[in-house]
Amino acid sequence: MKIALDAMGGDFAPQAVVEGALLAAETLTDEVEIFLIGDETTIQDLLQKHGYTGSRIKVVHASQVIGMGEHPTKALTQKPDSSIAVGYGMLASKKADAFCSAGNTGAMLVGAVFSVKQVEGILRPALASFIPKLSGGLGVLLDVGAIADCKPEILEQFGEIGSICAELVLDIKNPRVGLMNLGEEEGKGTMVTQPAHKLLKENKSINFIGNIEGRDVFNDKADVIVCDGFTGNVILKLAESIYDIIREKNIRDPFFDRFNYEAVGGSPVLGVNGNAVIGHGVSTPTAICNMVHLANKMAETHIADKFKQHFSA
Repeated sequence: MKIALDAMGGDFAPQAVVEGALLAAETLTDEVEIFLIGDETTIQDLLQKHGYTGSRIKVVHASQVIGMGEHPTKALTQKPDSSIAVGYGMLASKKADAFCSAGNTGAMLVGAVFSVKQVEGILRPALASFIPKLSGGLGVLLDVGAIADCKPEILEQFGEIGSICAELVLDIKNPRVGLMNLGEEEGKGTMVTQPAHKLLKENKSINFIGNIEGRDVFNDKADVIVCDGFTGNVILKLAESIYDIIREKNIRDPFFDRFNYEAVGGSPVLGVNGNAVIGHGVSTPTAICNMVHLANKMAETHIADKFKQHFSA
């Protein structure tokens, strides 16, 4: 298993990324190799500083870096030797089984679509997040920022994409799919969610349970929560703020500790011909380590191939 990791992406790169890669190398099986992409001299110096003498972390040189504030499409076009472009090149050429970065989110999304491309039959790829449940498990929330405005047909596909992710990555059998709405009643919603409800209800390949409300995000009513990227991103950022507020007030609780973005480490891009994970810009070594673990899990379960099989049927 080969996991490509953008060493230059994130507010604390490359130090935090290299330290996260070292943590991942310690906790993953010996069959997993990590390829750090970025300035070779800088990365080698950091590995040497930490006393790394193993052979499972390798360095792939990339002479350019896409900044967090750069325009995604322009940056990818103008910087073909950036760490993100090189990472997606490795993924597209099968030199890596997964690619992850805490760098420019837009560049990661655009790179996924233009390099490994979306799976045939999928209207738009989704960016997913894993939501902690009061029962102790996790649920899938999608979309959380890839597509701000969604057509009903896209929301229907998110139900299928999220179900496959829940089954393979979270080991949930026959996951329950809920549509985020402003009321449980079938007739409620917008000009998008009302027809989306109808499509999801008629879709026999998923276990659709109907509309859910904001109060249901963290309970066990649904394993997969479907919404547009605008709504999903608001939910995700709200959850992050709850964690920050609780810590500021010196409150400790095992459930709310799981709101920490570090716990999962990243958001998978679902529906493309490869395994890509986008990390938080402020990723710490712990977050980077967990992002690599998530990428490895996606590669192990062959989730991209499952999407191809499902949507070509």
